[in-house]
Amino acid sequence: MKPSEKRIWGREHRMTAVATSPKASTVKRMFTGSGLLVTLAVALTLFLIPQILTNSFPQLFLQRLFDSFTNGAAYAVTAISLVLIFKATTLINFAQANIGMFGAYFVFQFVTHNNWPVVAGIIVAMVLMALGSAGIERVLVRPFDPNDHLPVVLITFGLASIFEAVAGGVWGLEFHAFQSPFPAKPEDFVSIAGARLRYDTIGTLFVMFLMIGFLFALLNRTKVGLSFRAVSSNVESARLVGVRTGRTLQFGWALAGALGALGAALVANKTQLEPAFMAKLVIFAFAAAVLGGLDSIGGSVIAAFIVAAIQSLVTGYAQNYAALGWLKSNFALVLAFVVILVVLLVKPNGLYGTKRIERV
Repeated sequence: MKPSEKRIWGREHRMTAVATSPKASTVKRMFTGSGLLVTLAVALTLFLIPQILTNSFPQLFLQRLFDSFTNGAAYAVTAISLVLIFKATTLINFAQANIGMFGAYFVFQFVTHNNWPVVAGIIVAMVLMALGSAGIERVLVRPFDPNDHLPVVLITFGLASIFEAVAGGVWGLEFHAFQSPFPAKPEDFVSIAGARLRYDTIGTLFVMFLMIGFLFALLNRTKVGLSFRAVSSNVESARLVGVRTGRTLQFGWALAGALGALGAALVANKTQLEPAFMAKLVIFAFAAAVLGGLDSIGGSVIAAFIVAAIQSLVTGYAQNYAALGWLKSNFALVLAFVVILVVLLVKPNGLYGTKRIERV
């Protein structure tokens, strides 16, 4: 071996050793989605544990945790519908919240005025909003250049206003009581260490996990799911191999519309129904989608529960510190976005998002 070859071999050997050293590997893991998630959880635990242990532990802690389950499931269902559109088109559907709201009003109409069972009303509303969303994609989205997002974004903004105005004109601006699809009477709960885990929370979590299982099977075990994943990966390549991209994108919009109606129906009984009731929820759902990764369904679900836990635990306990007495529940949204900003500065694609590589 020549001296120059020895020097080159030695330099490569040292580089490999550095790359595979335990210290470098540990640092690298800290910047993965799971590593950041664990780091965030540890930091929040260390910050809150004095207040958790000195304020009616474990009853109050469990109650706030159970409350976050309810919100987290609602955020997750809505975030998934946002992620589906983004995976297919790389744009945010700003009308998604009001599409779901309109679906909830259909349920209200069927149950209150037509005396339908609430489950039947939800299923029919999901079908109607799926058809409506598919029509929106065909008439208002498909004619535009898929590489020019601005017109479609403006269309979704306009549709959000139209849906809200129409709902107010048809059903009025007042608050309406909304029937839960699960037992929701005051006595319908399971007591755990003095905390109440309500049946409607359990039901909402069950529906969420059932929906995730359905989506996994649909996207990974069916031909239409394979086509959707191909379009999500690369529209031009999918078109070249024979995938009908227009219909596939329409399927994504229809699926998102149905899930939006389901999410709105699951949360409407907790906030009461009115034309703007989804506005705040969709902001939390969007925060979850960004935090988890706008192209990751599983990541958006995990992030939804992170956002809900921040909303319930941090704002509930942090205000007990003298310097943080101003941190009431109305600051939950601000705090969630602060956490998101910190994470995105370190990992711009979110906790579990896919890093996009652009060729030039």
